[in-house]
Amino acid sequence: MATIYDVARLAGVSPATVSRVFNGTSVSPQKTEAVRRAAAELRFTPNRAARTLRRQSSEVIALIIPDIENPYFTEMARGVEDVASTAGYSVVLCNSDSQTEKESTYLRIAMAENMSGVILAAASDDPDIDEVLATGRPVVAVDRRTGREIDGVMMANREAGRIATAHMLQLHDRVAYIGGPENIETAAERAQGWRQAHRDAGRAGPDELLRFSTFRVDGGRAAMEELLRLPEPPDAVVAGNNLIGVGAIQVLTEHGLTPPRLGVAVIGSLPFTTLSPSVVSVVRLPAREMGVTAARMLLARIGGDRQQARTVVLGGELLSAEPAP
Repeated sequence: MATIYDVARLAGVSPATVSRVFNGTSVSPQKTEAVRRAAAELRFTPNRAARTLRRQSSEVIALIIPDIENPYFTEMARGVEDVASTAGYSVVLCNSDSQTEKESTYLRIAMAENMSGVILAAASDDPDIDEVLATGRPVVAVDRRTGREIDGVMMANREAGRIATAHMLQLHDRVAYIGGPENIETAAERAQGWRQAHRDAGRAGPDELLRFSTFRVDGGRAAMEELLRLPEPPDAVVAGNNLIGVGAIQVLTEHGLTPPRLGVAVIGSLPFTTLSPSVVSVVRLPAREMGVTAARMLLARIGGDRQQARTVVLGGELLSAEPAP
Protein backbone atom coordinates (compact mmCIF):
# COMPACT_ATOMS: atom_id res chain seq x y z
CA MET A 1 0.00 0.00 0.00
CA ALA A 2 1.37 3.42 -1.00
CA THR A 3 2.32 5.88 1.74
CA ILE A 4 2.47 9.64 1.92
CA TYR A 5 6.25 9.34 1.41
CA ASP A 6 5.77 7.41 -1.82
CA VAL A 7 3.45 10.13 -3.11
CA ALA A 8 5.90 12.85 -2.11
CA ARG A 9 8.77 11.09 -3.91
CA LEU A 10 6.81 10.64 -7.13
CA ALA A 11 5.43 14.19 -7.07
CA GLY A 12 8.82 15.71 -6.28
CA VAL A 13 7.59 17.49 -3.16
CA SER A 14 7.96 17.10 0.60
CA PRO A 15 5.68 14.84 2.67
CA ALA A 16 4.48 18.01 4.42
CA THR A 17 3.27 19.38 1.08
CA VAL A 18 1.35 16.17 0.42
CA SER A 19 -0.26 16.47 3.84
CA ARG A 20 -1.24 20.09 3.18
CA VAL A 21 -2.85 19.17 -0.13
CA PHE A 22 -5.05 16.52 1.45
CA ASN A 23 -5.83 18.71 4.46
CA GLY A 24 -7.16 21.49 2.23
CA THR A 25 -4.43 23.95 3.19
CA SER A 26 -3.25 26.45 0.58
CA VAL A 27 -0.70 24.95 -1.84
CA SER A 28 0.27 26.20 -5.30
CA PRO A 29 -1.86 24.82 -8.16
CA GLN A 30 1.22 23.21 -9.76
CA LYS A 31 2.17 21.28 -6.62
CA THR A 32 -1.44 20.37 -5.92
CA GLU A 33 -1.77 18.91 -9.41
CA ALA A 34 1.51 17.01 -9.07
CA VAL A 35 0.45 15.52 -5.73
CA ARG A 36 -2.99 14.49 -6.97
CA ARG A 37 -1.53 12.97 -10.15
CA ALA A 38 0.98 10.98 -8.09
CA ALA A 39 -1.70 9.88 -5.61
CA ALA A 40 -3.92 8.68 -8.45
CA GLU A 41 -1.07 6.77 -10.08
CA LEU A 42 -0.16 5.09 -6.79
CA ARG A 43 -3.82 4.62 -5.80
CA PHE A 44 -3.04 6.39 -2.55
CA THR A 45 -5.97 7.03 -0.19
CA PRO A 46 -5.50 9.27 2.89
CA ASN A 47 -6.20 7.59 6.20
CA ARG A 48 -9.29 9.61 7.03
CA ALA A 49 -10.08 7.85 10.30
CA ALA A 50 -6.63 8.57 11.74
CA ARG A 51 -6.78 12.17 10.63
CA THR A 52 -10.21 12.59 12.19
CA LEU A 53 -8.87 11.39 15.53
CA ARG A 54 -5.86 13.71 15.34
CA ARG A 55 -7.91 16.76 14.40
CA GLN A 56 -11.06 15.91 16.38
CA SER A 57 -13.13 16.56 13.27
CA SER A 58 -14.14 14.66 10.16
CA GLU A 59 -13.36 15.59 6.59
CA VAL A 60 -16.97 16.55 6.09
CA ILE A 61 -18.55 19.98 5.89
CA ALA A 62 -22.21 20.92 6.12
CA LEU A 63 -23.89 23.14 3.55
CA ILE A 64 -27.22 24.42 4.89
CA ILE A 65 -29.49 26.15 2.36
CA PRO A 66 -33.09 27.39 2.59
CA ASP A 67 -34.53 25.82 -0.57
CA ILE A 68 -32.98 22.81 -2.29
CA GLU A 69 -35.50 23.13 -5.16
CA ASN A 70 -34.21 26.57 -6.12
CA PRO A 71 -31.65 26.27 -8.97
CA TYR A 72 -29.81 29.30 -7.55
CA PHE A 73 -28.84 27.32 -4.45
CA THR A 74 -28.22 24.17 -6.48
CA GLU A 75 -25.71 26.08 -8.58
CA MET A 76 -24.11 27.45 -5.44
CA ALA A 77 -23.90 23.94 -3.96
CA ARG A 78 -22.09 22.72 -7.07
CA GLY A 79 -19.41 25.35 -6.53
CA VAL A 80 -18.99 24.29 -2.90
CA GLU A 81 -18.79 20.60 -3.79
CA ASP A 82 -16.26 21.12 -6.59
CA VAL A 83 -13.83 22.89 -4.28
CA ALA A 84 -14.42 20.63 -1.28
CA SER A 85 -13.98 17.37 -3.19
CA THR A 86 -10.74 18.60 -4.73
CA ALA A 87 -9.45 19.19 -1.20
CA GLY A 88 -10.57 15.72 -0.07
CA TYR A 89 -13.70 16.82 1.78
CA SER A 90 -17.26 15.57 1.46
CA VAL A 91 -20.28 17.86 1.59
CA VAL A 92 -23.51 17.10 3.43
CA LEU A 93 -26.32 19.12 1.85
CA CYS A 94 -29.02 20.19 4.33
CA ASN A 95 -32.31 21.81 3.30
CA SER A 96 -33.77 24.05 6.03
CA ASP A 97 -36.93 24.97 4.07
CA SER A 98 -36.35 28.49 5.47
CA GLN A 99 -37.33 27.12 8.90
CA THR A 100 -35.16 28.18 11.83
CA GLU A 101 -36.02 24.99 13.73
CA LYS A 102 -34.75 22.73 10.94
CA GLU A 103 -31.69 24.93 10.56
CA SER A 104 -30.88 24.60 14.28
CA THR A 105 -31.29 20.82 14.03
CA TYR A 106 -28.78 20.62 11.19
CA LEU A 107 -26.32 22.80 13.11
CA ARG A 108 -26.56 20.43 16.09
CA ILE A 109 -25.99 17.46 13.78
CA ALA A 110 -22.89 19.16 12.36
CA MET A 111 -21.47 19.35 15.89
CA ALA A 112 -22.55 15.85 16.90
CA GLU A 113 -20.92 14.36 13.79
CA ASN A 114 -17.70 16.34 14.31
CA MET A 115 -17.99 18.01 10.93
CA SER A 116 -15.11 20.33 10.15
CA GLY A 117 -17.20 23.41 9.39
CA VAL A 118 -20.44 24.85 8.07
CA ILE A 119 -21.46 26.98 5.09
CA LEU A 120 -24.79 28.59 5.91
CA ALA A 121 -27.43 30.44 3.90
CA ALA A 122 -29.42 31.47 6.95
CA ALA A 123 -33.18 31.14 7.31
CA SER A 124 -33.31 34.34 9.39
CA ASP A 125 -31.15 37.35 10.25
CA ASP A 126 -30.27 35.82 13.64
CA PRO A 127 -29.34 32.15 13.13
CA ASP A 128 -28.46 29.97 16.11
CA ILE A 129 -24.74 29.53 15.37
CA ASP A 130 -23.16 30.66 18.65
CA GLU A 131 -22.80 27.10 19.96
CA VAL A 132 -21.11 25.97 16.74
CA LEU A 133 -18.70 28.89 16.89
CA ALA A 134 -17.96 28.17 20.55
CA THR A 135 -16.63 24.72 19.55
CA GLY A 136 -14.06 26.39 17.31
CA ARG A 137 -15.67 25.17 14.10
CA PRO A 138 -15.65 27.80 11.35
CA VAL A 139 -18.89 29.01 9.80
CA VAL A 140 -19.05 30.90 6.51
CA ALA A 141 -22.22 32.81 5.65
CA VAL A 142 -23.47 32.83 2.07
CA ASP A 143 -26.15 34.97 0.42
CA ARG A 144 -27.37 36.31 3.80
CA ARG A 145 -25.54 37.84 6.76
CA THR A 146 -25.78 36.40 10.25
CA GLY A 147 -25.03 39.38 12.46
CA ARG A 148 -21.81 37.67 13.63
CA GLU A 149 -18.18 38.47 12.91
CA ILE A 150 -17.62 35.56 10.54
CA ASP A 151 -16.53 35.19 6.93
CA GLY A 152 -19.22 35.71 4.32
CA VAL A 153 -19.90 35.79 0.59
CA MET A 154 -22.77 38.04 -0.47
CA MET A 155 -24.33 39.34 -3.64
CA ALA A 156 -24.55 43.07 -4.37
CA ASN A 157 -28.30 42.88 -3.88
CA ARG A 158 -29.12 46.57 -3.79
CA GLU A 159 -27.15 47.16 -6.97
CA ALA A 160 -28.86 44.19 -8.67
CA GLY A 161 -32.27 45.68 -7.84
CA ARG A 162 -31.17 49.10 -9.05
CA ILE A 163 -29.75 47.81 -12.35
CA ALA A 164 -32.84 45.75 -13.15
CA THR A 165 -35.23 48.58 -12.30
CA ALA A 166 -33.23 51.27 -14.10
CA HIS A 167 -33.27 49.14 -17.23
CA MET A 168 -37.06 48.73 -17.03
CA LEU A 169 -37.57 52.45 -16.36
CA GLN A 170 -35.84 53.25 -19.65
CA LEU A 171 -38.67 51.48 -21.46
CA HIS A 172 -41.69 51.62 -19.13
CA ASP A 173 -43.55 54.04 -16.86
CA ARG A 174 -44.87 51.90 -14.02
CA VAL A 175 -42.31 49.34 -12.88
CA ALA A 176 -43.32 47.02 -10.02
CA TYR A 177 -41.09 44.94 -7.76
CA ILE A 178 -41.88 41.52 -6.29
CA GLY A 179 -39.52 40.29 -3.60
CA GLY A 180 -39.33 37.53 -1.04
CA PRO A 181 -40.08 38.09 2.66
CA GLU A 182 -39.28 41.65 3.69
CA ASN A 183 -37.36 40.45 6.75
CA ILE A 184 -34.84 38.62 4.54
CA GLU A 185 -32.03 40.97 3.60
CA THR A 186 -31.80 39.84 -0.03
CA ALA A 187 -35.44 40.83 -0.61
CA ALA A 188 -35.18 44.09 1.34
CA GLU A 189 -31.92 45.19 -0.31
CA ARG A 190 -33.18 44.50 -3.83
CA ALA A 191 -36.28 46.56 -2.99
CA GLN A 192 -33.96 49.35 -1.89
CA GLY A 193 -32.37 49.16 -5.32
CA TRP A 194 -35.85 49.47 -6.88
CA ARG A 195 -36.44 52.65 -4.86
CA GLN A 196 -32.98 54.00 -5.70
CA ALA A 197 -33.51 53.54 -9.44
CA HIS A 198 -36.77 55.51 -9.23
CA ARG A 199 -35.01 58.32 -7.34
CA ASP A 200 -32.18 58.36 -9.88
CA ALA A 201 -34.78 58.69 -12.65
CA GLY A 202 -36.47 61.57 -10.83
CA ARG A 203 -39.60 59.54 -10.14
CA ALA A 204 -41.40 58.32 -7.07
CA GLY A 205 -41.52 54.56 -6.54
CA PRO A 206 -45.27 54.01 -5.99
CA ASP A 207 -45.87 51.96 -2.83
CA GLU A 208 -48.72 50.07 -4.48
CA LEU A 209 -46.21 48.61 -6.97
CA LEU A 210 -44.00 47.15 -4.23
CA ARG A 211 -44.82 43.61 -3.14
CA PHE A 212 -43.16 41.19 -0.69
CA SER A 213 -44.12 37.53 -0.83
CA THR A 214 -42.19 34.23 -0.76
CA PHE A 215 -39.09 33.41 -2.78
CA ARG A 216 -41.01 30.64 -4.55
CA VAL A 217 -43.15 30.27 -7.65
CA ASP A 218 -46.39 30.61 -5.70
CA GLY A 219 -45.15 33.86 -4.21
CA GLY A 220 -44.52 35.31 -7.66
CA ARG A 221 -47.92 34.16 -8.86
CA ALA A 222 -49.86 35.63 -5.93
CA ALA A 223 -48.09 38.99 -6.06
CA MET A 224 -48.44 39.29 -9.84
CA GLU A 225 -52.17 38.61 -9.61
CA GLU A 226 -52.47 41.38 -7.01
CA LEU A 227 -50.58 43.83 -9.21
CA LEU A 228 -52.75 43.11 -12.24
CA ARG A 229 -55.88 43.81 -10.17
CA LEU A 230 -54.75 47.38 -9.40
CA PRO A 231 -56.81 50.21 -10.93
CA GLU A 232 -53.63 51.18 -12.76
CA PRO A 233 -51.55 48.01 -13.19
CA PRO A 234 -47.81 48.10 -13.87
CA ASP A 235 -46.46 47.91 -17.39
CA ALA A 236 -43.28 46.16 -16.19
CA VAL A 237 -42.13 44.12 -13.22
CA VAL A 238 -38.82 43.29 -11.55
CA ALA A 239 -38.81 39.79 -10.03
CA GLY A 240 -36.64 39.58 -6.92
CA ASN A 241 -35.38 36.08 -7.69
CA ASN A 242 -35.60 33.32 -10.29
CA LEU A 243 -38.64 31.43 -8.97
CA ILE A 244 -40.62 34.64 -8.39
CA GLY A 245 -39.90 35.40 -12.04
CA VAL A 246 -41.27 32.03 -13.11
CA GLY A 247 -44.48 32.57 -11.13
CA ALA A 248 -44.95 36.11 -12.42
CA ILE A 249 -44.46 35.03 -16.04
CA GLN A 250 -46.93 32.16 -15.60
CA VAL A 251 -49.62 34.65 -14.52
CA LEU A 252 -48.77 37.11 -17.29
CA THR A 253 -49.05 34.31 -19.84
CA GLU A 254 -52.46 33.32 -18.48
CA HIS A 255 -53.62 36.94 -18.85
CA GLY A 256 -52.31 37.26 -22.40
CA LEU A 257 -49.52 39.62 -21.32
CA THR A 258 -46.54 37.48 -22.26
CA PRO A 259 -43.32 39.51 -22.42
CA PRO A 260 -42.53 41.79 -24.12
CA ARG A 261 -46.18 42.98 -23.92
CA LEU A 262 -45.42 43.62 -20.27
CA GLY A 263 -41.75 44.13 -19.45
CA VAL A 264 -40.04 41.64 -17.14
CA ALA A 265 -36.62 41.71 -15.50
CA VAL A 266 -35.50 38.82 -13.28
CA ILE A 267 -32.74 38.98 -10.69
CA GLY A 268 -30.80 35.71 -10.73
CA SER A 269 -31.75 33.58 -13.74
CA LEU A 270 -34.84 32.30 -15.47
CA PRO A 271 -35.33 28.52 -15.18
CA PHE A 272 -38.42 26.54 -16.16
CA THR A 273 -39.80 28.74 -18.92
CA THR A 274 -40.63 28.18 -22.57
CA LEU A 275 -40.13 31.87 -23.35
CA SER A 276 -37.25 32.95 -25.52
CA PRO A 277 -34.39 34.42 -23.45
CA SER A 278 -34.52 37.42 -25.79
CA VAL A 279 -37.80 38.73 -24.33
CA VAL A 280 -36.86 38.81 -20.62
CA SER A 281 -34.03 40.83 -19.08
CA VAL A 282 -31.95 39.08 -16.43
CA VAL A 283 -29.45 40.36 -13.87
CA ARG A 284 -27.29 37.26 -13.74
CA LEU A 285 -25.91 36.46 -10.28
CA PRO A 286 -22.75 34.30 -10.04
CA ALA A 287 -24.15 31.65 -7.70
CA ARG A 288 -21.50 29.04 -8.48
CA GLU A 289 -18.73 31.56 -7.83
CA MET A 290 -20.34 32.31 -4.48
CA GLY A 291 -20.13 28.62 -3.57
CA VAL A 292 -16.54 28.33 -4.78
CA THR A 293 -15.47 31.39 -2.80
CA ALA A 294 -17.26 30.25 0.36
CA ALA A 295 -15.72 26.78 0.20
CA ARG A 296 -12.23 28.21 -0.22
CA MET A 297 -12.75 30.53 2.74
CA LEU A 298 -14.02 27.68 4.92
CA LEU A 299 -11.14 25.38 3.99
CA ALA A 300 -8.67 28.15 4.77
CA ARG A 301 -10.21 28.49 8.24
CA ILE A 302 -10.14 24.73 8.76
CA GLY A 303 -6.48 24.82 7.73
CA GLY A 304 -5.65 27.33 10.47
CA ASP A 305 -6.27 30.76 8.90
CA ARG A 306 -6.69 33.25 11.77
CA GLN A 307 -7.12 36.47 9.82
CA GLN A 308 -9.86 38.92 10.69
CA ALA A 309 -13.30 37.96 9.38
CA ARG A 310 -13.95 39.25 5.88
CA THR A 311 -16.88 39.55 3.50
CA VAL A 312 -16.65 39.14 -0.26
CA VAL A 313 -19.37 40.86 -2.31
CA LEU A 314 -20.07 39.60 -5.84
CA GLY A 315 -21.79 41.69 -8.51
CA GLY A 316 -24.39 40.78 -11.11
CA GLU A 317 -24.44 41.25 -14.88
CA LEU A 318 -27.37 42.66 -16.85
CA LEU A 319 -28.42 40.51 -19.80
CA SER A 320 -30.82 42.79 -21.60
CA ALA A 321 -33.86 41.62 -23.50
CA GLU A 322 -34.13 42.62 -27.12
CA PRO A 323 -36.34 45.70 -27.59
CA ALA A 324 -39.88 45.02 -28.79
CA PRO A 325 -40.38 45.66 -32.51
